[in-house]
Amino acid sequence: MVYTTALLCLAGLKVHEGQKVVEEYLLLAPGIRLGLLADGLSLPVALIMNLLCAALAFFSIHYVEHRIEIIYGKVSEKRWRSYYSRYFYLYLLFPVGFAGTALASNMIFMYFFLELLTINLYFLMAYFGYIERLKVALMCLMWGLFSAVFFLAASLLIYSQIHSFEISQLSSLAGNPWTYWIAILFIIGFLAKLAIVPLHVWMPWVHAEHPTCIAGLLAVYANIAAYIIVRLLILPLGADFQVFGTPLMVLAVITMIYGALLTMAQHDIKRIAACSTISQIAYSILGLGALTNASVQGGMFFFLSHIMGKTIFFSTAGIVVYVTGIRDIREMGGLARKMPVTAFLWILGAMMLSGFPPFSSFTAEWIMFAGIFERGLTHPFTLVIAILGVLAILLTVSYTFSAVKTVFFGPLKPHLASDKIKDPPLTMSIPLLLVAAVSILLGLVPSLVMDFLNLILKI
Repeated sequence: MVYTTALLCLAGLKVHEGQKVVEEYLLLAPGIRLGLLADGLSLPVALIMNLLCAALAFFSIHYVEHRIEIIYGKVSEKRWRSYYSRYFYLYLLFPVGFAGTALASNMIFMYFFLELLTINLYFLMAYFGYIERLKVALMCLMWGLFSAVFFLAASLLIYSQIHSFEISQLSSLAGNPWTYWIAILFIIGFLAKLAIVPLHVWMPWVHAEHPTCIAGLLAVYANIAAYIIVRLLILPLGADFQVFGTPLMVLAVITMIYGALLTMAQHDIKRIAACSTISQIAYSILGLGALTNASVQGGMFFFLSHIMGKTIFFSTAGIVVYVTGIRDIREMGGLARKMPVTAFLWILGAMMLSGFPPFSSFTAEWIMFAGIFERGLTHPFTLVIAILGVLAILLTVSYTFSAVKTVFFGPLKPHLASDKIKDPPLTMSIPLLLVAAVSILLGLVPSLVMDFLNLILKI
């Protein structure tokens, strides 16, 4: 994972110079060519996702040992090694699926990698999940297939019109009367993947009951639909997509507020992190719906910032459960004395999700809302939505920092005074600190991302 991250950095140097890195393979059938494309949009997305996969691979080393013991008890060494290696075999399908989805130059190729991610999630949750893991794994699979059906239907409808699955050919659909219905099919599938209200019902279960070592990756799995919307709809069909802008913004702000209120009602530490994802994902959709240069670029920048913040926030929740065996925050308190590094990580995650400087989420929100308010100058209703979106940030600050107070500060609960309650091995905390450092770097030097997005995102 470290090696492939380095390779993507090298590809990034070429893309930054204005080149497109293209790999083309077999022609499977007319219009179906296996190809990969790294450009100003796909490269930063693939790179950040791969970086998170690398960080959580290290995080998983000790966490998976713990999950095997909790689920399967004392087993023979041979069987233990079987479960342990099974996890990492499956884990490697995440970077494959993410990179393939981001870099695919063909819709069938993209569909294949999205389905690979869904099937992989099913098996990882079934083997290593938490409460009712088989039921929740099946729920994840069914909702993934629901999204896939709409994606495939839209792709086939496109093929019927232009006789190609190549993403580069989508611009030829501009003005086609079928484009409206193609966009609706894509949007329904993507809204389910993004857990936008009312297609959000799977997220609190699936995102709370998976093994926490892949929590950040499930956030990527849900968020990546924002990238696909830009790649398949906004870039090639921006004029036709305009009609969907305001409805998407309305759904986004409803989801932001509803998701935040739902999070504030939770007492389960993993459900707090899971429900917050519903609210946070919607910020990117708000930016995409405004359909200005700044809002779309900021929305994509926020997508990358959110998955970094969510990786730290949710992984820290997993550390608390890993160490204490408790999920109800009402049974916690004073843990900062026993777990100072974990408390620091939670605060970092809370700041990243809340958009505090110097983290990249602050810069991304600033750029995104500048674009949204720009649209509001000519669309008064958009201005109202933008103001509600800004106010929703206060709800994020409320639920992230109130959880900090409840879990880590105040008097130490007697049942948490054990010497076993302490910060986890460094292989779990150092990768998360490195992710936070990357977020700070991108917040202080946003051109590291924005220069790439400016190469291609010109609405």
